[in-house]
Amino acid sequence: MDYKNFVSQFKRVACILSVDLKEEDSDNRYYVVDANDAYKMTVVKKLEDFEMNVPYTRYIPKAANFEDLCDACVTENKPIHTYFDIELYNAWMEVFMTPLESDDPDKGMLLFSYEMNPKADVNKLADISSETATNVIKTCLMLRETDDFQQTMNAVIADIREQCGARRCCILLTDYEKREYKLLCEDYGEDPNQVPLSAYLTEEFYKVIETWPRLIKKSNCFVITNDKDMDEAYKIAPEWIDSLRGDNVKTLVIYPLRSDNKTIGYIWAGNFDPAKTLMIKETLGLTAFILSTEIANEQNIRKMKIMSTTDLLTGVYNRNAMNNRIIDDVNGMNVIPKPFGVFFIDVNGLKTINDTQGHLSGDNLLKDVASALKDLEGDNIEIYRVGGDEFMIIVTESKPADFDAFHKTLLAKCELPNRAHFAVGACHSDEAEDIRKAMQTADARMYEVKEEYYSRHPEYEWHNKPV
Repeated sequence: MDYKNFVSQFKRVACILSVDLKEEDSDNRYYVVDANDAYKMTVVKKLEDFEMNVPYTRYIPKAANFEDLCDACVTENKPIHTYFDIELYNAWMEVFMTPLESDDPDKGMLLFSYEMNPKADVNKLADISSETATNVIKTCLMLRETDDFQQTMNAVIADIREQCGARRCCILLTDYEKREYKLLCEDYGEDPNQVPLSAYLTEEFYKVIETWPRLIKKSNCFVITNDKDMDEAYKIAPEWIDSLRGDNVKTLVIYPLRSDNKTIGYIWAGNFDPAKTLMIKETLGLTAFILSTEIANEQNIRKMKIMSTTDLLTGVYNRNAMNNRIIDDVNGMNVIPKPFGVFFIDVNGLKTINDTQGHLSGDNLLKDVASALKDLEGDNIEIYRVGGDEFMIIVTESKPADFDAFHKTLLAKCELPNRAHFAVGACHSDEAEDIRKAMQTADARMYEVKEEYYSRHPEYEWHNKPV
């Protein structure tokens, strides 16, 4: 067949590929037979440098997913159209494969063509099979069923596992800058032999996660469908592959979850029917695109909430959080449980430290006080930084004896050698049931203690001395 004349008529990037049907395990089963000039110029600098009838790896990196698509096209004798995010090129690739007539019964022939764009085209993402469309629409609807994000993700991952017919499905979130990861959700049905993934997620597992970008970088996902795929992955992540084999994992697909050109996590499905690989890849590929947006939005909302309620220097609640807490109590929206205790804490000597040693030393002083207070944290303890050198603690459901014990613990910490010094004022709800009056009383008592401290330490200047 005159493939050269055929492929040269295509305006898009296109080439003719052959697949050796006899050598199933050979690394050189896939050859570039010929190509149009548009394709040649993507892989060589000069047209005359292009060689025909050479392994495709002469021009592009070896990619197991690409080979799987070629196999499916020629063995099933059907055209393939897919669209995915390929991290290696930081672009979205639309792939077309069409089976062709072959003069050699031992070789399958196909036309390969593609387009790449830096951003996703929603219309192309929507061009999917009816089965995938049904699965993805169902996922989208589930994302809107409840405002509880964790509950939603648990339901979504269970449904995805059923769609894939997989033994286990999960989502791991990653932060490569902080070298951290956590399990967001998983589902393994009612299989009594399955060990929860949390049992494997030790500190050492992060080293496994670090291998995944290397496994995925040549494609949009990483897939294991047979022993050959396992052997290839073993070269990069031997310990992980050994653990998969030990857990009797035969098939696996992992998709990265990406937002703003960063990987924020992974979704994977394990032990599914290899015959469903293309459907599972299509489903997970589009689902990963949607879930990436949902997860990134949830993370941004949490970050904004933390920034609006947390003092970034010390890590305790900020004044805005305190004001909202008091307003909610007064309005009856979130009443502070009684009995309660209020403690005002003021850092001693901060102005002198700032003036003589610099604001970095002053910041360290504040962080030292916050650290001492956080050592006392419990379910009924709320710590706020309410001013430059002032902190407040609310201890809920604190009986007088508990209140006195907590007060003594604070006083024992307030003038330790080589630690920051601070003054403490306290008020229990037995004296003032209204939280605002209790705060005023504790604040006034704190100033009395502070005045006594500065009388003993004239070397320090009192920054907030009452006038």
